[in-house]
Amino acid sequence: TRNESPLVVMSRRAAELTKYAGNAFLATKIGFINEIADLCEKVGADVADVAKGIGLDSRIGNRFLMPGPGYGGSCFPKDTLALLKTGQDYESPLRIVESVVASNDQRKRSMGRKVIHALGGGDQHGKTVAVLGLTFKANTDDMRDSPAISVVQALQDAGINVKAHDPEGMEQARKVIDKVTYCDGPYEAMDGADAAVIVTEWDTFRALDFERVKDLLKDLVLVDLRNLYSRSDVERHGFKYVAVGR
Repeated sequence: TRNESPLVVMSRRAAELTKYAGNAFLATKIGFINEIADLCEKVGADVADVAKGIGLDSRIGNRFLMPGPGYGGSCFPKDTLALLKTGQDYESPLRIVESVVASNDQRKRSMGRKVIHALGGGDQHGKTVAVLGLTFKANTDDMRDSPAISVVQALQDAGINVKAHDPEGMEQARKVIDKVTYCDGPYEAMDGADAAVIVTEWDTFRALDFERVKDLLKDLVLVDLRNLYSRSDVERHGFKYVAVGR
């Protein structure tokens, strides 16, 4: 083929299962490293070191070992559920995939609680959080099963006001997330907010002017759910920095 990938001939049923199983396996890697990230936070390790270490093993590889707020989009959620349904239909349970789906759902909800905890925990009613990134990944406008939906919902359930910006996903986000103040840029979103949270790894969020941000946020709190920054780079500007697995 043009991209030099092998052309494999198989039955229709095998082809269907190959598609589902491939995406379910990648979803499993994401779920695994996210849970390892949680453990790293408890024991004082850096998940980046752990991911690098296990990724050096060629049997594991280093792809899909970036911790974050959980997977979304059109493929992983759909294919994992389709694989589970196939297993149920044929009375062949897929316990690992069941656990991955449950873990990912819990992951997305827990990220909202992580932001609330960064604000100080307790009653945060009336506070405002700037959400940077709404799509399930960068370089798309796809909002399907985006972790941002769960993050925003958790914040709103706690009585927190949400301002948000996404470089490409604002139009689609308005269709699925209500009661949000949509802003034209990240700095507008952070203006007057009590904290900021990076949910999607857009390049524009990798180069924030922290001196400018200091003049905008009421409290210098940055929650980085994509680990775009090093702790030292953020804290030297006087911010409280909360990352994933560090």
